[in-house]
Amino acid sequence: MNAPVPKLKSHYDKLFIDGEWCPASAGEEAVINPATEEEVGSAPVGDAEDTRRAIGAARRAFDEGPWQHEDRNVRADRMQALFERAIARKEEAAGLMQLEMGFTRLNCEFQLGLLFRQLESAVEVARKDPLVPLKPIISEGMPGQPRAFGSAVVTRDPVGVVSAITPYNSGFLLGLLKAFPAIAAGNSVVLKPSPFTPLQSMLIAELFEEADLPPGVFNVVTGALDVGQLMSTDPRIDMVSFTGSDAVGSMVMAQAAPTLKKVQLELGGKSPIIIRSDADIGMAVQAALFGSMFQAGQGCSLTTRILVDNAIRPAFVEALSGAASQIKVGDPYDPETFVGPLIREAARERTEGFVKRALEDGAKLVAGGSRPAHLDKGFFFDVTIFDDVKNDSHLGQTEVFGPIAAVIGFDTDAEAVKLANESDYGLGGGIISADKATAFEMALKMRTGQIQINGGPGGFHPDMPFGGYKKSGLGREWGEEGFNEFTEIKAIGFPAG
Repeated sequence: MNAPVPKLKSHYDKLFIDGEWCPASAGEEAVINPATEEEVGSAPVGDAEDTRRAIGAARRAFDEGPWQHEDRNVRADRMQALFERAIARKEEAAGLMQLEMGFTRLNCEFQLGLLFRQLESAVEVARKDPLVPLKPIISEGMPGQPRAFGSAVVTRDPVGVVSAITPYNSGFLLGLLKAFPAIAAGNSVVLKPSPFTPLQSMLIAELFEEADLPPGVFNVVTGALDVGQLMSTDPRIDMVSFTGSDAVGSMVMAQAAPTLKKVQLELGGKSPIIIRSDADIGMAVQAALFGSMFQAGQGCSLTTRILVDNAIRPAFVEALSGAASQIKVGDPYDPETFVGPLIREAARERTEGFVKRALEDGAKLVAGGSRPAHLDKGFFFDVTIFDDVKNDSHLGQTEVFGPIAAVIGFDTDAEAVKLANESDYGLGGGIISADKATAFEMALKMRTGQIQINGGPGGFHPDMPFGGYKKSGLGREWGEEGFNEFTEIKAIGFPAG
């Protein structure tokens, strides 16, 4: 395989706590490149003791430090400077994403472009005056008092100490998308990355160190389940922002419940894309492949349920299968590669289990279904497409997190919307149609957090909130809605005059 980015720092032996780099109590652990299965670096491993220190530092920073009381424009200026540092270190971030996650350069460019648009938006929101006046009213007044004339205002305060827990498939992206707006709003943060991809969070710590924020405002702790549990249960934490599976998300919610923490959960998905009979087949095939195979299928909002009008389904499936055969699976450093590896062998074995189950359930395998014969190293799996999938089957309802797409037929628009909504999830979605008005009407009836009609505005709009219905989570990220998740609303009433 081609050589990774040169001069990439891939060995860390300290955690970032209270503004300093500190030894980790549990030692170090190897970082594995999923494309080669080789050890390519090392990272510190924290434990409960480290986590308690980090939470304590964040608590002191919020309760006793100057950050939450700083002028909002001063905070925004500091975050703007951090944003500029992140852009300057873009190549390092991309290099670590390829090294730890096996991402192609296209995957890296997509995530980094999305990240930088969102950070720019967060700086703009951070500068907005949170004080909003409400209309004046005449009230009956307190008992025994005359009628009163007055009004009220609402404003926003930072929520407090935020624990941010990120998954392996978006370490740099989500680490900053959680920490950056939370800190811009005046909070302090403890970040815990996936044990599979810790190096990207170490780079984030370096960015915050260079930003010279007050000690304890930003902290990074790595580790296993004991660390994650403390991040959800410690009474000094005010809010948990978690991205991951719905199964773990429900555990986080349960762990946070006794102390009534605010929770923001961005969880799984089994998102539908509806291909109407008037769709351009070429556009539909491109959207279906990109929406299901990007990042080797390791994305929560990917549209892996492809709902196709039966009038065009045979032609669509033939074109989709032909296009899938042209997709290159392999070396993520090769610019012609579109699908890189899965994160670990367990993920590949799980993907193989979906193939076996889909065949048993009567689905028709039209592409892929196995490990690439030409690759003897790396956790790769072929681009896989099933037709004749039942919407209520295991493959039709369960998130794979691997490169498998399910084609499901429908006969009417109403049936398409019904099938789209028959899911425990509701995160992403799409519609491909020449009739934009009808597509918009259908989008209004779909129970999902985001819908892109014919590819949307050329990607995600920077002010477009991201989050889902049902088992796809609680709350929103991105844009002003996402920024405000890290705040509490305060109302103040007063008499006029």
